[in-house]
Amino acid sequence: MTRLMLATVLMFGSLASAAEVTFALTGDNTKITFVGTKPEGKHDGGFKTVKGTATVDPSDVTTLKLSVEIDMNSTYSDDNKLTAHLKSPDFFGVKTNPKSKFVSTKVVKNGNQVSITGDLTLNGKTKEVTFPAKVSVSGDRMKLTSSFKIDRTNWGMTYGKGKIDDEVSLAVTVEASK
Repeated sequence: MTRLMLATVLMFGSLASAAEVTFALTGDNTKITFVGTKPEGKHDGGFKTVKGTATVDPSDVTTLKLSVEIDMNSTYSDDNKLTAHLKSPDFFGVKTNPKSKFVSTKVVKNGNQVSITGDLTLNGKTKEVTFPAKVSVSGDRMKLTSSFKIDRTNWGMTYGKGKIDDEVSLAVTVEASK
């Protein structure tokens, strides 16, 4: 009987430690896009080079831990002149701030989705953000989708104040396999 209990404890102990799954995040499986607006229109863009990890227990999406780094030189938009301007000190200041990152600090269940809170470092400044997301993990696949807005002025991007809207829409899509 003692051996059976020991075997059971060992089996469940190894299952608990094997429950977390880590997914590599890359520009191939992780898309981060943005839409900037102004009274006479909008511009679409995003970031091509992304790397990081997502670690989660498939049975509890609130265990999700995200760590994402963006190569700001990979910024693109629907206008080449705008892309160059976005990389300038007026916006991202890519020469002095070549990387941006997001590291989650908390994930809370909110109906059929979650709220992800974390530290977003952009333009050399770190601010806490919270955004909604749908997260699913099935076998060796994880999917995350999110749409939310940030106020660009919180990260010191005030160029065009009054001519360019302060709120920028972000969309994140992750479809990662182990």
